[in-house]
Amino acid sequence: MIEVKNLVKMYGNHLAVDDISFTLEPGRVYGFLGPNGAGKSTTMNIMTGYIAPTSGEIIINDHNIMDEPEEAKACMGYLPEMPPLYNDMKVYEYLKFVAGLKHIKRSERKAAIEEVMQVTGITEYQNRLISSLSKGYKQRVGLAQAIIAKPEIIILDEPTVGLDPRQIIEIRDLIRSLGKKHTVILSSHIFQEISAVCDYIIIIARGHLIASDTPANLINKYASDKELTLKVRGNLGDVTSTLNRIEDAINVRTTPSFVENDCIDVTLNTRDNKDIREDIFNAFAEDGLPILELKSSDPSLEDIFLELTAREEEEAIRREEKEMVDRFSSYETVKDDEFDEGGEA
Repeated sequence: MIEVKNLVKMYGNHLAVDDISFTLEPGRVYGFLGPNGAGKSTTMNIMTGYIAPTSGEIIINDHNIMDEPEEAKACMGYLPEMPPLYNDMKVYEYLKFVAGLKHIKRSERKAAIEEVMQVTGITEYQNRLISSLSKGYKQRVGLAQAIIAKPEIIILDEPTVGLDPRQIIEIRDLIRSLGKKHTVILSSHIFQEISAVCDYIIIIARGHLIASDTPANLINKYASDKELTLKVRGNLGDVTSTLNRIEDAINVRTTPSFVENDCIDVTLNTRDNKDIREDIFNAFAEDGLPILELKSSDPSLEDIFLELTAREEEEAIRREEKEMVDRFSSYETVKDDEFDEGGEA
């Protein structure tokens, strides 16, 4: 449905997007993640035709966004971070105006407006001035304008920014429902939101695409060793001896419990993310050491994001250092014997 090919965007000497390529398939909710300045909004703005790329292509349903902008944009609905609302218009009046811009037939506009107001929960506010609405309901009106023409693709840039917790939950529920009939592309800084709403994630850092997969696959692929914590009744020597027999337990840390005097607190990682809970239970049961607590903590999407962006930051520093070395090494040096006694070359 959407193909991004070798996308590059320069702002003067600043490289905002650096040769990004990916394909988005229909019927999914995609999440765009990245630090501030990573290139997320720039990429989304190029995808919607709002700004032009320096090079590369965006293909929307077989339409090149630069060569066939009207055909490509007809497939999309877009909600930017700041919704494009006219505060001096009433909700119904504004949506009627948008319906005309999106070439919805006059005979179908009333039904389209009523349907989109019902979907976004703004029917009872249709005669209110947009300026009088809360931030949450302004977001709903902005979402209504994005989906009124029933586009196949919906692009949402930070749709819950500035909303209160209840409004955030309501907008997330709305996005989930939209994902059943549309392909949704969502940009957000909120990891809980991405995890709760999206079934596929694209991570961008320093203008590079650094990861692209489902949340579960990202965790399995990039997660560090699984961590286990347990509380065992026994003395330090016996507990340590038992732990030494568990082959896949690594980075083992033991400390006497501050809560229970006769217990040892243990934290360990597992090699290759293996599940060794049963091995731990059997080993301590064999040695007669009761396990009072056993917890497994899986890495979160935020942990993966921080790890990947940190790697990209290190890679970027190395690239910059190499470029600097290459630049200086390319200068021609003048040997001492090329100068005469007076210092002239």
